[in-house]
Amino acid sequence: GTAFFAECFNPTEAGSRRDGAGPTSSSRLLWLSAAGRDLVTINQMAFWLRPGETSGGNPAANTTIRSNHLLQKEVRIGAPGLDHAIRYRVTFTLPTGEAHRQATFETLTGYMPPEFRRFFVLTPAGQLTPLDDGPGEQALPVIFSTASGDHAMGVWSPAHSRTRGRPATYGRFWFPGARVSKWNCVVREGSAAGDLLEPGSYQYLVWVAVGSREQVRDTLQTLR
Repeated sequence: GTAFFAECFNPTEAGSRRDGAGPTSSSRLLWLSAAGRDLVTINQMAFWLRPGETSGGNPAANTTIRSNHLLQKEVRIGAPGLDHAIRYRVTFTLPTGEAHRQATFETLTGYMPPEFRRFFVLTPAGQLTPLDDGPGEQALPVIFSTASGDHAMGVWSPAHSRTRGRPATYGRFWFPGARVSKWNCVVREGSAAGDLLEPGSYQYLVWVAVGSREQVRDTLQTLR
């Protein structure tokens, strides 16, 4: 069918939903290289749902535990003159033999302790404006901080979708039961009417900053 349900065909780097209760992951780590400031991994992602499971009342569309979707992640800590910056180059590989008309790539996400309860957006002028806890996405980069502002993390991406040229969007979420806050950076790809997404690599650049709230604000605005 053509219906699109969140999580029902959802390759996930960390593994499946069921993996959270155990010591291992259904995803396969195919490559790992770590030296100095650089980390590279290649991951064959498991599906979030196992065959037969449901999310939001909708059944899993996958028939296997592990997908054929690869995620390559190249991480560098620090940038020239920007000690608080972390660069992520993220490449998703869509396999041949699958027919997809649209794809939602959560290029990067952070699940944060409950102390990171203050949400802000970074305005085009480089100022911070308070943001409610949504949930959902919006167009401006997000920064999460503690109440004091001594500790913060934020995200900004220059990425645009390959198919539509649309910029990345930024989500924020608060999960009261788990007492966890979450940010993410999302790019959506979509084919022209009647066509399918091309298999192969979809690559995006994402910047994360950590430090005090002011250090994060200054770092992301300088990068932007």
